[in-house]
Amino acid sequence: MSALFSDEQLMIRDMARKFAEEELLPHSEKWDETSHFPVDVIRSAAELGFASIYVKEDVGGAGLTRTDAALIFEQLSYGDVSTAAFLSIHNMASWMIDSFGSDAQRAEWLPKLTTMELIASYCLTEPGAGSDAASLKTKAVRDGDDYVITGTKQFISGAGTSDIYVLMARTSEDGAKGVSTFIIPKDTPGLSFGANERKMGWKSQPTAQVILDGVRMPAANRVGEEGHGFRFAMAGLDGGRLNIAACALGGAQLALDKAIAYAKERQQFGKSIADFQATQFKIADMETELQAARVMLYEAAGRLDGKTPDATRWCAMAKRFVTDTAFKVANDALQIHGGYGYLADYGVERIVRDLRVHQILEGTNEIMRVIISRDLLKG
Repeated sequence: MSALFSDEQLMIRDMARKFAEEELLPHSEKWDETSHFPVDVIRSAAELGFASIYVKEDVGGAGLTRTDAALIFEQLSYGDVSTAAFLSIHNMASWMIDSFGSDAQRAEWLPKLTTMELIASYCLTEPGAGSDAASLKTKAVRDGDDYVITGTKQFISGAGTSDIYVLMARTSEDGAKGVSTFIIPKDTPGLSFGANERKMGWKSQPTAQVILDGVRMPAANRVGEEGHGFRFAMAGLDGGRLNIAACALGGAQLALDKAIAYAKERQQFGKSIADFQATQFKIADMETELQAARVMLYEAAGRLDGKTPDATRWCAMAKRFVTDTAFKVANDALQIHGGYGYLADYGVERIVRDLRVHQILEGTNEIMRVIISRDLLKG
């Protein structure tokens, strides 16, 4: 797809790929094995602008597009899916402050977020509010110039390590219109974190509950007006879905490359398994499906950049198709490796484990179908 991108975009893509190959890929197996969160490495990614991809330049951001972001995350995830995905979450939290925060909030928080002096987490999901995010129960009750916030957030990437939490809480009982957004620093009294979850994949980043027990937060830390928080969260998810799809695509590309290399080397029945038509057809299908997913991803990114009326539907379609396709390709790559694919030494089983969650987070792929069909059938 190089012909579709500008020279500047190709330069950005190549810079991200170089960083992935030098700083992520050599360590990804160890990070997964030890559940190590490589904060020093993601901060070095910030030096290249990867922590502030679509934050405005006046506060230190790179001011790039969603298409640029997809290019970056596809390449970073070739090095390590889990670490690239966390950078996506940090970018989404920063973007929400940049897009909907006051001038004072932007000036206070974003210069430190763009350099990753501060690391951010995004807090929407709750134990009882996953796909039905508008049913969240965390409450923020106004008390003079403050809000008192009580509740629990679930599955929060970076919980306990991140410095600030961009968090959605209920300020009225008016359904989705009763949700507001807050910036909560880590050291706030009443804020605590659950134990790190034991996960199938994404092991290079911590995941835990964020627990708020009477957290007192100045109204100045509310982003935008009361009741606008759910809209902010949903706006962020369009881009977040593209980023997660891009991360899935990069991981699947690495799995395919590993499968091709292995098929050429592995000997059975007196010849390499790459000489068998069954292997050749499987690899041909894997490449075709990945390229189709890539086209859909960048078409959706272009529509989001262009603010087309159907951008949300396209983001949902891309997220659904790309993440399903990427997982299938990674699983097929494991199958080509046979029993060796099941071993950690070959690095394919890690990709399969990491990519499985991409079909769930940022809205399950079943919810993506709801969004797509609802848009097509409206009116």
